[in-house]
Amino acid sequence: MIKPSHILKGVVAATWLAVFPTHAGAQEADLRDEAQLLERLKEAEPGDADRIEAQLRAVWAQSGSAAMDLLLKRGQDALEVEDFDAAIGHLTALTDHAPEFAEGWVARATAYYLSDLFGPAVADLERALALNPHHYEAIIGLAIILEQVGYPKLAFDAYEQAASIHPHHEAVTNGLERLGPRVGGQDL
Repeated sequence: MIKPSHILKGVVAATWLAVFPTHAGAQEADLRDEAQLLERLKEAEPGDADRIEAQLRAVWAQSGSAAMDLLLKRGQDALEVEDFDAAIGHLTALTDHAPEFAEGWVARATAYYLSDLFGPAVADLERALALNPHHYEAIIGLAIILEQVGYPKLAFDAYEQAASIHPHHEAVTNGLERLGPRVGGQDL
């Protein structure tokens, strides 16, 4: 039998790996204003949300430093091959040298989570959200961890917060559907 935690880890890993191509395609984004992209994402039809999300991720992936971009890339490459210790090492160097770069904290939180280090993952997600409160991927990460450690109401609330930013995100929709009956009761 597959445990729910393994399903959630699979969701996190699949979501993370889906982000990698958007980093390489950052130059293709035709709109780079985060506030505009967030507004468009909130109002987008489901079919347009993926394109806007890719543009937003491209904006978030820009550290402003080639050296920091290289550390992010090395951390991402290590995550792809499930070398979580190497990923944590590269991403720790990134967060040490670019502490104001929210994407570095989100990436390291992913590596911590996939290493079953939930405390450090939560701390990194909190830091990322202090830097960028609209980073719905960080909010989703918190929701997944809260759900996994047995706080369904808090997880549901986090999914709702993420839905207010990105209403068409699959992990958000699935999380709300999965937890809704548990935290809000069921209609008769």
